[in-house]
Amino acid sequence: MIDDNQLNIIAKTVHESMRAWIAANDETPPAAWDDAPDWMRQSSRDSVIFAIANPDTPVSAQHDQWLEQKKKDGWVYGPVKDEAKKTHPMMVPFRDLPDYEKRKDAIVKALSLALTEKMS
Repeated sequence: MIDDNQLNIIAKTVHESMRAWIAANDETPPAAWDDAPDWMRQSSRDSVIFAIANPDTPVSAQHDQWLEQKKKDGWVYGPVKDEAKKTHPMMVPFRDLPDYEKRKDAIVKALSLALTEKMS
């Protein structure tokens, strides 16, 4: 198992990788880890924790975990991501996501597991 410091290192790496992936897909990336709000950093941590705890689940489960967490935090579907209104266009079932979003979930899972293995 990893400690809290290692979890933060993995979550930061995943977060920054997602920023690069989002930018590569001509979307506006979120704030850098050091500038991101606490809720965003915690979301990355939660995604890593889920991936580590559920290594054999399908990639769609990674999105399901994110979706449930967003719902608990009061987010709803909206055509535009708006942090103030808590709307997000990816608040849809995995099957309805664009391909680059599905691949993003796969990257989150793969990075989380690979970095955890490296740190063990």
